[in-house]
Amino acid sequence: MNGILDELTTRRRFGKFVSVGLVGAAVDLSLSATLTLGTAISPVIAKAIGAEAAIVAMFLINDRWTFPAHGIDGTRAKLRRLVRSNLVRSGGLGVQLLIVFVLTRQDVVVVVAGTNVWNALTMPIAIGSAFLINYVAESLFTWRVASGDGL
Repeated sequence: MNGILDELTTRRRFGKFVSVGLVGAAVDLSLSATLTLGTAISPVIAKAIGAEAAIVAMFLINDRWTFPAHGIDGTRAKLRRLVRSNLVRSGGLGVQLLIVFVLTRQDVVVVVAGTNVWNALTMPIAIGSAFLINYVAESLFTWRVASGDGL
C-alpha cells in the first residue's frame, strides 16, 4: 500500500497531470460551453461531447509526457491504454454529468452581458469535482504506475 501512495504522491507526475488536466478542461469547456450557449443541445449532452474530446486530448498528452515510462510502445498497446483510459474516466465523467444534471436543475440565474451563463458555469464545477477520481484511476488502472505494467 505504501508503494501505491508513493506513486500517487509523486509531485512531478501530479503536477504534469494537473497541467494536462488544465488543457483538457480548456478543450472540454470550450466545446461544451459553445454547444450549450450556441446550440439547442442540452447541457448534459454538450458536457458529454466536450468531455470525450478532452479525454482523447489528455490521453495523448499524458501518454507521451506524464506517464512515458509506464506505457509500452506500439499501436496495439496504445489503443488498449486509450480504451482503458476511456473506461476509467467514465467514472469521473459519470460524476461530472451527475453534477451538471443536478446543478442545471437548480433555480439559479447568473447573467453576464445579458445572457444567463449558469448552465455553462456548472461545467468547471463538475470538472473540478471529478479531478481526483480521474488522477487516481488513471494512475492505477490506465498506466498501472504501482505495478510497472504499462499495457
